[in-house]
Amino acid sequence: MSDPTTSDREGPLIVAIDGPAAAGKSTIAAMLAGRLGVPYLDTGAMYRAVGWLALQEGIRQPFGADDGERVAALLDSHQVRLEPGGNALRVLVDGREVGEEIRTPEVAMMASAVSALPAVRRRLVAAQRELGLRSGGVMEGRDITTVVFPDAALRVFLTASPEERARRRHQDLGAPDAPSLDEVRRQQQQRDRQDTTRAESPLHVAKGVVVIDTTGQSPEAVVRRLLDELDRVSATGA
Repeated sequence: MSDPTTSDREGPLIVAIDGPAAAGKSTIAAMLAGRLGVPYLDTGAMYRAVGWLALQEGIRQPFGADDGERVAALLDSHQVRLEPGGNALRVLVDGREVGEEIRTPEVAMMASAVSALPAVRRRLVAAQRELGLRSGGVMEGRDITTVVFPDAALRVFLTASPEERARRRHQDLGAPDAPSLDEVRRQQQQRDRQDTTRAESPLHVAKGVVVIDTTGQSPEAVVRRLLDELDRVSATGA
């Protein structure tokens, strides 16, 4: 590629990476962004931030009749913002960095729940599109390839076996008081059901998306494959 920060399409280069939890999206997207010299944008962090806010407000699952409106209203009373910078990303709520606090299993489950709310998705999708069109970069999260940037220069769906994904998530948690592997697997199955069956933008593989199974593959090997795919796209103008 002559210039990895641009594409034949108008505007800066956008690579969209989708897929289920613990398929390797964050690690691979950050590495790819670093190799390309473009921002890394974890759009799922926005849903985690909203989920974290909901928990702070005492909202719990399953949602009651008014909870959906209460969650959506949080976006009017609070500012959720991503600050990209190379392969680093800051997640800010009302100017406060919450990057560590939004990575707990409880917040992950709440993020999946709030992402099913149409009012929340519409607001955050608009914000994600604005961010991508302004800065470009490698964007990862659910529905990035189908709704947020269906016209991205390269669209990728990363997956892995359920056993591999549970093992990775359990290893990432690491803390002595972390859930057991069986509990992580159960939470993962529940989140998969929520993500694939929600009425608003369910997780699925769209036509024309490059599907890569990361089971048994190193992040570096997957990044090399994505760089090859970008070279192919650049050469063909596809």
